[in-house]
Amino acid sequence: MSVSIVPIEIYVKRVAYKKQYTVGKLYLNGCYFCDTLEDKVRPLDGTCQGKVKGQTAIPAGRYRVQVVYVAHFHRFLPWLRAVPCFTGILIHNGKNADDTKGCILVGYNTRKGELSESKTVLNALMSKLHETSPIYITIVDGKY
Repeated sequence: MSVSIVPIEIYVKRVAYKKQYTVGKLYLNGCYFCDTLEDKVRPLDGTCQGKVKGQTAIPAGRYRVQVVYVAHFHRFLPWLRAVPCFTGILIHNGKNADDTKGCILVGYNTRKGELSESKTVLNALMSKLHETSPIYITIVDGKY
């Protein structure tokens, strides 16, 4: 008898496009989980023209996620694999766009341009992610 492993699906819907940052809603297996904060969404072509290093959100799309140990943060974090034009994209805690550097921050958007309870939310997210389960993230753009 074989055991089927159910993938974990993370879905981020970008909902607010500001001059310096982008706010989204993160859903885990179809249920709202938290808010997200990313850098500004900029149009990127296949040659990565238009990317501003450390100030550009990753392209919308579907990516495989792997939980890895990140020495800089001294902990395990979700790492998005094979993101075009980007390397080292993580989901982690932070307060505002200065903390993103292209990554996705998690927390609650209770103040304009900022997240609150980010460490608590990240810990709760990590308790749901298992290294042995396949994990995918789909990021979709709304209207901007």
